[in-house]
Amino acid sequence: MKTHASLSAALGLLSLALCLGAGGPLACRAVPLTATAAVQTRPDPASPIVTYLKAGSEPVPAGDNAAAPPGWMAVDLPGPFEVYVLDKDFTKSLDVKPGSSLYLAPKPDAGELATAAKDDKIEIIGLYGKWTQVRLDKHLVGYVNLAPAPAPAEITDATGVTQTTSSFVAASPAAPAPLPEAAVGKPAPAGEDASLPRVLEGRFASTRHAFTPRRPYDWEIVDEAGSRLAYLDLSKLLLTEQPATYIGKSVVVSGSLRPTAGGHDFVLAVESLQLK
Repeated sequence: MKTHASLSAALGLLSLALCLGAGGPLACRAVPLTATAAVQTRPDPASPIVTYLKAGSEPVPAGDNAAAPPGWMAVDLPGPFEVYVLDKDFTKSLDVKPGSSLYLAPKPDAGELATAAKDDKIEIIGLYGKWTQVRLDKHLVGYVNLAPAPAPAEITDATGVTQTTSSFVAASPAAPAPLPEAAVGKPAPAGEDASLPRVLEGRFASTRHAFTPRRPYDWEIVDEAGSRLAYLDLSKLLLTEQPATYIGKSVVVSGSLRPTAGGHDFVLAVESLQLK
Protein backbone atom coordinates (compact mmCIF):
# COMPACT_ATOMS: atom_id res chain seq x y z
CA MET A 1 0.00 0.00 0.00
CA LYS A 2 2.85 2.40 0.79
CA THR A 3 4.43 1.79 -2.61
CA HIS A 4 1.12 2.39 -4.38
CA ALA A 5 0.52 5.65 -2.46
CA SER A 6 4.02 6.89 -3.18
CA LEU A 7 3.67 6.05 -6.89
CA SER A 8 0.30 7.82 -7.10
CA ALA A 9 1.72 10.93 -5.47
CA ALA A 10 4.72 10.93 -7.80
CA LEU A 11 2.56 10.52 -10.91
CA GLY A 12 0.22 13.31 -9.81
CA LEU A 13 3.01 15.79 -9.21
CA LEU A 14 4.79 14.70 -12.37
CA SER A 15 1.67 15.52 -14.39
CA LEU A 16 1.74 19.03 -12.93
CA ALA A 17 5.40 19.42 -13.79
CA LEU A 18 4.81 18.32 -17.39
CA CYS A 19 1.83 20.65 -17.60
CA LEU A 20 3.88 23.62 -16.48
CA GLY A 21 6.60 22.82 -18.96
CA ALA A 22 4.24 22.32 -21.87
CA GLY A 23 1.63 25.03 -21.56
CA GLY A 24 2.57 27.38 -18.75
CA PRO A 25 0.55 28.10 -15.60
CA LEU A 26 -2.82 28.65 -17.26
CA ALA A 27 -2.70 25.24 -18.90
CA CYS A 28 -2.52 23.54 -15.49
CA ARG A 29 -5.92 24.61 -14.22
CA ALA A 30 -7.59 21.36 -15.24
CA VAL A 31 -4.97 19.02 -13.76
CA PRO A 32 -6.30 17.59 -10.48
CA LEU A 33 -3.99 16.34 -7.77
CA THR A 34 -3.88 12.57 -7.30
CA ALA A 35 -2.47 12.88 -3.78
CA THR A 36 -2.63 15.40 -0.95
CA ALA A 37 0.04 18.09 -1.37
CA ALA A 38 1.42 20.62 1.10
CA VAL A 39 1.37 24.32 0.19
CA GLN A 40 4.32 26.18 1.67
CA THR A 41 5.17 29.84 2.16
CA ARG A 42 8.34 29.65 0.05
CA PRO A 43 9.79 27.23 -2.53
CA ASP A 44 11.84 25.59 0.21
CA PRO A 45 11.10 22.17 1.77
CA ALA A 46 11.93 23.62 5.20
CA SER A 47 9.51 26.55 4.92
CA PRO A 48 6.24 26.62 6.95
CA ILE A 49 3.18 24.84 5.62
CA VAL A 50 0.17 27.09 5.09
CA THR A 51 -2.40 24.44 4.18
CA TYR A 52 -2.87 21.19 2.27
CA LEU A 53 -4.57 20.62 -1.07
CA LYS A 54 -6.67 17.50 -1.06
CA ALA A 55 -6.34 14.78 -3.64
CA GLY A 56 -8.72 15.57 -6.51
CA SER A 57 -8.53 19.33 -6.07
CA GLU A 58 -7.31 21.54 -8.91
CA PRO A 59 -4.69 24.06 -7.78
CA VAL A 60 -4.95 27.50 -9.37
CA PRO A 61 -1.52 28.62 -10.59
CA ALA A 62 -0.42 32.06 -9.46
CA GLY A 63 0.01 34.89 -11.95
CA ASP A 64 2.98 35.31 -14.24
CA ASN A 65 4.68 37.64 -11.74
CA ALA A 66 4.98 34.77 -9.22
CA ALA A 67 7.71 32.69 -10.81
CA ALA A 68 8.70 29.45 -9.11
CA PRO A 69 12.10 27.73 -9.37
CA PRO A 70 12.38 24.35 -11.13
CA GLY A 71 10.61 21.60 -9.23
CA TRP A 72 8.02 23.92 -7.68
CA MET A 73 4.63 25.29 -8.68
CA ALA A 74 3.37 28.70 -7.52
CA VAL A 75 -0.34 28.53 -6.60
CA ASP A 76 -2.90 31.18 -5.75
CA LEU A 77 -4.21 31.28 -2.16
CA PRO A 78 -7.31 33.51 -2.08
CA GLY A 79 -7.70 33.78 1.69
CA PRO A 80 -8.90 35.06 4.03
CA PHE A 81 -6.25 33.90 6.50
CA GLU A 82 -6.37 33.84 10.30
CA VAL A 83 -2.93 34.84 11.57
CA TYR A 84 -1.31 36.23 14.70
CA VAL A 85 0.51 39.49 15.40
CA LEU A 86 2.52 40.52 18.45
CA ASP A 87 0.75 43.27 20.40
CA LYS A 88 3.82 45.50 20.09
CA ASP A 89 3.34 45.56 16.32
CA PHE A 90 0.10 47.56 16.54
CA THR A 91 -0.17 51.33 16.32
CA LYS A 92 -2.19 53.36 18.84
CA SER A 93 -5.09 53.27 16.38
CA LEU A 94 -4.93 49.44 16.42
CA ASP A 95 -3.55 49.14 12.91
CA VAL A 96 -0.84 46.60 12.17
CA LYS A 97 2.45 48.34 11.44
CA PRO A 98 3.62 47.75 7.83
CA GLY A 99 6.44 45.25 7.74
CA SER A 100 5.25 43.37 10.83
CA SER A 101 5.36 39.58 10.77
CA LEU A 102 2.07 37.69 10.43
CA TYR A 103 2.50 34.33 12.15
CA LEU A 104 0.66 31.05 11.57
CA ALA A 105 0.20 30.47 15.32
CA PRO A 106 0.61 32.58 18.49
CA LYS A 107 4.26 31.68 19.09
CA PRO A 108 7.49 33.05 17.61
CA ASP A 109 8.64 29.73 16.12
CA ALA A 110 5.32 29.04 14.36
CA GLY A 111 6.54 30.40 11.03
CA GLU A 112 5.56 33.53 9.15
CA LEU A 113 2.77 33.51 6.60
CA ALA A 114 3.60 36.99 5.29
CA THR A 115 4.54 40.51 6.33
CA ALA A 116 1.94 43.22 6.71
CA ALA A 117 1.64 45.82 3.96
CA LYS A 118 0.23 49.33 4.21
CA ASP A 119 -3.07 48.69 2.42
CA ASP A 120 -3.80 45.21 3.82
CA LYS A 121 -7.37 44.53 4.97
CA ILE A 122 -6.85 43.30 8.54
CA GLU A 123 -9.56 42.72 11.17
CA ILE A 124 -8.94 41.88 14.84
CA ILE A 125 -10.83 38.71 15.84
CA GLY A 126 -9.20 37.41 19.04
CA LEU A 127 -6.79 38.04 21.92
CA TYR A 128 -4.15 35.56 23.10
CA GLY A 129 -2.06 37.18 25.84
CA LYS A 130 0.72 39.13 24.12
CA TRP A 131 -0.65 38.03 20.73
CA THR A 132 -3.62 39.28 18.74
CA GLN A 133 -5.44 37.10 16.21
CA VAL A 134 -6.39 38.89 13.00
CA ARG A 135 -8.13 38.04 9.75
CA LEU A 136 -6.11 38.96 6.66
CA ASP A 137 -8.27 39.39 3.54
CA LYS A 138 -5.70 39.15 0.78
CA HIS A 139 -4.51 36.90 -2.05
CA LEU A 140 -1.17 35.25 -1.36
CA VAL A 141 1.11 32.93 -3.29
CA GLY A 142 1.97 29.47 -1.99
CA TYR A 143 4.34 26.86 -3.38
CA VAL A 144 3.84 23.14 -4.05
CA ASN A 145 6.84 20.84 -4.34
CA LEU A 146 6.57 18.88 -7.60
CA ALA A 147 9.27 16.38 -6.62
CA PRO A 148 8.01 12.83 -5.92
CA ALA A 149 6.76 12.71 -2.36
CA PRO A 150 7.82 9.94 0.05
CA ALA A 151 5.27 7.40 1.18
CA PRO A 152 3.06 8.91 3.90
CA ALA A 153 4.11 7.86 7.38
CA GLU A 154 1.68 5.66 9.27
CA ILE A 155 0.62 6.78 12.74
CA THR A 156 -1.90 5.45 15.23
CA ASP A 157 -4.36 7.98 16.57
CA ALA A 158 -5.93 8.06 20.02
CA THR A 159 -8.74 5.75 18.95
CA GLY A 160 -6.28 3.03 17.92
CA VAL A 161 -6.94 3.51 14.20
CA THR A 162 -3.87 3.53 11.95
CA GLN A 163 -3.88 6.45 9.51
CA THR A 164 -1.39 8.16 7.25
CA THR A 165 -0.21 11.74 7.56
CA SER A 166 -1.93 12.50 4.25
CA SER A 167 -5.28 12.02 6.04
CA PHE A 168 -4.80 15.26 7.95
CA VAL A 169 -5.75 18.04 5.55
CA ALA A 170 -6.60 21.63 6.37
CA ALA A 171 -10.19 22.73 6.01
CA SER A 172 -9.24 26.03 4.39
CA PRO A 173 -6.22 28.25 3.66
CA ALA A 174 -7.11 30.16 6.83
CA ALA A 175 -5.98 27.29 9.05
CA PRO A 176 -2.47 26.14 9.85
CA ALA A 177 -1.55 22.48 9.76
CA PRO A 178 -4.44 20.88 11.68
CA LEU A 179 -4.44 18.58 14.65
CA PRO A 180 -5.53 14.96 14.17
CA GLU A 181 -9.24 14.43 14.66
CA ALA A 182 -8.64 12.67 17.97
CA ALA A 183 -7.20 15.91 19.37
CA VAL A 184 -10.36 17.89 18.60
CA GLY A 185 -13.52 17.60 20.65
CA LYS A 186 -12.37 14.97 23.14
CA PRO A 187 -9.51 14.50 25.61
CA ALA A 188 -6.62 12.11 25.25
CA PRO A 189 -6.99 8.65 26.75
CA ALA A 190 -5.08 7.72 29.90
CA GLY A 191 -1.44 6.99 29.17
CA GLU A 192 -1.13 9.31 26.17
CA ASP A 193 1.37 12.17 26.36
CA ALA A 194 -0.68 14.83 28.11
CA SER A 195 1.75 17.63 27.33
CA LEU A 196 0.52 17.85 23.74
CA PRO A 197 -1.70 20.81 22.87
CA ARG A 198 -5.39 20.00 22.59
CA VAL A 199 -8.40 21.71 21.04
CA LEU A 200 -11.79 20.97 22.58
CA GLU A 201 -15.17 22.01 21.24
CA GLY A 202 -18.28 21.93 23.39
CA ARG A 203 -20.46 23.89 25.78
CA PHE A 204 -19.00 26.03 28.58
CA ALA A 205 -20.47 25.09 31.96
CA SER A 206 -20.08 25.67 35.69
CA THR A 207 -19.28 22.80 38.05
CA ARG A 208 -21.01 24.52 40.97
CA HIS A 209 -24.37 22.92 41.65
CA ALA A 210 -26.57 22.86 44.72
CA PHE A 211 -26.28 19.77 46.93
CA THR A 212 -23.18 18.47 45.11
CA PRO A 213 -19.59 18.38 46.43
CA ARG A 214 -17.20 21.14 45.41
CA ARG A 215 -15.30 20.21 42.25
CA PRO A 216 -11.53 20.75 41.86
CA TYR A 217 -12.23 23.41 39.19
CA ASP A 218 -15.12 25.84 38.85
CA TRP A 219 -15.52 25.45 35.07
CA GLU A 220 -15.78 22.63 32.59
CA ILE A 221 -16.51 21.92 28.93
CA VAL A 222 -19.24 19.40 28.15
CA ASP A 223 -20.52 17.68 25.02
CA GLU A 224 -24.03 17.87 23.57
CA ALA A 225 -25.26 15.25 26.03
CA GLY A 226 -23.90 17.20 28.98
CA SER A 227 -21.04 14.80 29.69
CA ARG A 228 -17.80 16.38 30.85
CA LEU A 229 -14.98 16.49 28.31
CA ALA A 230 -12.55 18.17 30.70
CA TYR A 231 -12.30 20.60 33.58
CA LEU A 232 -11.06 24.06 32.56
CA ASP A 233 -8.21 25.76 34.39
CA LEU A 234 -8.56 29.46 33.51
CA SER A 235 -5.82 30.72 35.85
CA LYS A 236 -3.42 31.62 33.00
CA LEU A 237 -6.04 33.10 30.69
CA LEU A 238 -6.49 36.86 30.54
CA LEU A 239 -10.24 37.32 30.19
CA THR A 240 -11.87 40.67 29.47
CA GLU A 241 -15.22 39.27 30.66
CA GLN A 242 -16.31 37.21 33.63
CA PRO A 243 -16.25 33.46 32.87
CA ALA A 244 -19.91 33.22 33.87
CA THR A 245 -20.86 35.12 30.71
CA TYR A 246 -19.84 32.06 28.68
CA ILE A 247 -22.09 29.59 30.54
CA GLY A 248 -24.27 27.61 28.14
CA LYS A 249 -22.49 28.88 25.05
CA SER A 250 -20.65 26.80 22.46
CA VAL A 251 -16.93 27.47 22.70
CA VAL A 252 -13.58 26.32 21.33
CA VAL A 253 -10.77 26.11 23.87
CA SER A 254 -7.14 25.13 23.44
CA GLY A 255 -4.28 24.42 25.80
CA SER A 256 -2.35 21.61 27.48
CA LEU A 257 -4.37 18.63 28.67
CA ARG A 258 -3.40 16.56 31.70
CA PRO A 259 -5.08 14.06 34.01
CA THR A 260 -6.47 15.29 37.31
CA ALA A 261 -4.80 14.25 40.56
CA GLY A 262 -7.01 11.19 40.91
CA GLY A 263 -6.60 10.23 37.27
CA HIS A 264 -10.35 9.87 36.67
CA ASP A 265 -10.82 13.12 34.75
CA PHE A 266 -8.89 15.58 32.62
CA VAL A 267 -8.13 19.26 33.05
CA LEU A 268 -7.22 21.65 30.23
CA ALA A 269 -4.88 24.52 31.11
CA VAL A 270 -6.65 26.98 28.83
CA GLU A 271 -4.52 29.23 26.62
CA SER A 272 -7.33 30.48 24.39
CA LEU A 273 -11.12 30.58 24.56
CA GLN A 274 -13.41 31.60 21.73
CA LEU A 275 -17.10 31.45 20.99
CA LYS A 276 -17.83 28.87 18.32
